[in-house]
Amino acid sequence: MDVKNSLQTTRSEIGAYDDDGHAKRTGTLTSAVAHIITAVIGSGVLSLAWSTAQLGWIGGPVTLLCIAIVTYISSFLLSDCYRNPDSVTGKRNYSYMDAVRVNLGQKRTWVAGMLQYLILYGTSTAYVITTAKSLSAIMKSNCYHKEGHQAPCNYGGHLYMVLFGLVQIVMSFIPDLHSMAWVSVIAAIMSFTYSFIGLGLGIATVVENGRIQGRLTGVPAANIADKLWLVFQALGDIAFAYPYSVLLLEIQDTLESPPPENQTMKKASMIAIFITTFFYLCCGCFGYAAFGNAAPGNLLTDFGFYEPFWLVDVANVCIIVHLVGGYQIYCQPIYNAADRWCSRRFPNSGFVNNFHKVKLPLLPAFHINLFRFCFRTTYVISTAGLAILFPYFNQVLGVLGAINFWPLAIYFPVEMYFVQKKIGAWTRKWIVLRTFSFVCFLVTVMGLVGSLEGIIREKLS
Repeated sequence: MDVKNSLQTTRSEIGAYDDDGHAKRTGTLTSAVAHIITAVIGSGVLSLAWSTAQLGWIGGPVTLLCIAIVTYISSFLLSDCYRNPDSVTGKRNYSYMDAVRVNLGQKRTWVAGMLQYLILYGTSTAYVITTAKSLSAIMKSNCYHKEGHQAPCNYGGHLYMVLFGLVQIVMSFIPDLHSMAWVSVIAAIMSFTYSFIGLGLGIATVVENGRIQGRLTGVPAANIADKLWLVFQALGDIAFAYPYSVLLLEIQDTLESPPPENQTMKKASMIAIFITTFFYLCCGCFGYAAFGNAAPGNLLTDFGFYEPFWLVDVANVCIIVHLVGGYQIYCQPIYNAADRWCSRRFPNSGFVNNFHKVKLPLLPAFHINLFRFCFRTTYVISTAGLAILFPYFNQVLGVLGAINFWPLAIYFPVEMYFVQKKIGAWTRKWIVLRTFSFVCFLVTVMGLVGSLEGIIREKLS
């Protein structure tokens, strides 16, 4: 009897762990879709009406669809790199950098790591900017409702950036991405809500105007150079709105198996990209149809819509709640990388490795690690400080989108796929993927140049 009970206990213990000895992963198709939507539908959706206005009725929708297709191809290639050498039963790569290290070597890992953390850090900063704009927009909306649309309702965003930082310091006590499924579900619901509100207000404005505004070639400019700068910046903004390659493997690492993680991830990517593309096309096109050449840089905070003021307020509250969760989605990989590196570097340090039980009045007891508290607090403060220095919404999104789009979403996934699938040089698939990568490289160059020019112009003005 004792032997039988012992065998049953051993089997149950084995069932509680995955093949790598980690606790059993419980992520599903639904949770993966929620994580992706939380990561993708963020600040980017708010700039799409402005981006569509720069590109026009032909260029805007076509560019959105092309970037959606590119994003799915990227996610398809990258999801097969979660395990090596076999994409179904091989050793797990827990992060984007792990996959690059295994497939491409240490030198390119350093390059990928710097770019990945730059994008994660920059996106966190963009979320601080966006949240401050939404908090300011709520104050302005109520002011305009009471005083009239021409009233001088000016509210600075610095205080709101600080307040958002304080909230994120508290949120940073969440241990890791595995503990955040509930945050992603709430954030995804919020993103749908404010996207629907923006879409509904756009449709209502088109109906009220009685006509569709806008031009086939987009907003006219004083000269060809100015038009090109704006088109390039719009490309950067749209590129920012889609790719989530820096988080894909971290999300895939939360999935249960069987079925194989790459199969679930490909399905989740297809569903999430289809949903986001539908919303992006609706928000971008109806925003442009409503405002034409006057399409605001941020659809819900730059006051294309004034009434009903309470609905604008609800939309901005949803943006804030979503970005509270979205910020954590983007900063958790950095937190976890810092935790792992310091644990390996200082295995005997109590400051790095020990947890202390804390009990506050009226709250349940929780455990705190001093290193995590100090590092994560410093990280949040630095993103808030950078947002205060560069509060330029569209331009910052364009720079981040350009930096992320080709190197991380295209180049490294393509190169890893070549190694993973042993694709030889000058084969048909090799030529197609090389051409695909080069075209995306040109998009990145144009988006980066246009967005940097926009930041310089804003600084000088």
